[in-house]
Amino acid sequence: MAGRTGEVHRMTGETEVKVTFRLLGSGSFEGDTGLPFFNHMLELFTRHGMFDLTVYAQGDLEVDGHHTVEDIGITMGQALEHALGDKQSINRYGSALVPMDEALVQVALDLSGRPYLSCQVKCPTPRVGEFDVELVEEFLKALANNAGITLHVAMLAGRNTHHIIEAVFKALGRALRQAVEIDPRGEGVPSTKGILV
Repeated sequence: MAGRTGEVHRMTGETEVKVTFRLLGSGSFEGDTGLPFFNHMLELFTRHGMFDLTVYAQGDLEVDGHHTVEDIGITMGQALEHALGDKQSINRYGSALVPMDEALVQVALDLSGRPYLSCQVKCPTPRVGEFDVELVEEFLKALANNAGITLHVAMLAGRNTHHIIEAVFKALGRALRQAVEIDPRGEGVPSTKGILV
């Protein structure tokens, strides 16, 4: 099906980000964001979504990780939107409930074209290694806004920050995988309006 891969190159005064996002992939991640923990989370997202994702980013990490993580979210969202094309026959909705040891996270999403984020995640520590935990929500917001996703993320249990964030990215990958797959019985855009916007 045409339009199942998106490529975006974004350059600003703060960052340069290159993303290739293939929806029907093998779970292969390649790239470097300059943030090892974030690399790991993107790899988990990719593997559980069975996408092929390439992300290379250079940013002003001497300031902090905010611009880099946000701009990766923007660029990934734009690449995802391109890959979805006209959204013909996609499932549209996806959800996943993922445990990671004591942590339990639920993600539900709609590729509606109407961006919205509800992120009900409370991590007990502000950092994992050198990674600022509040950047997870910034990434999700940028992704949802630029791909047109209605995205709900809810932490149902958890005490370990690493486990909680890992469950978020695994659940996001699995929910998105479900939403982008083609419904063999679907015909046209999955909306009575005839358009997803």
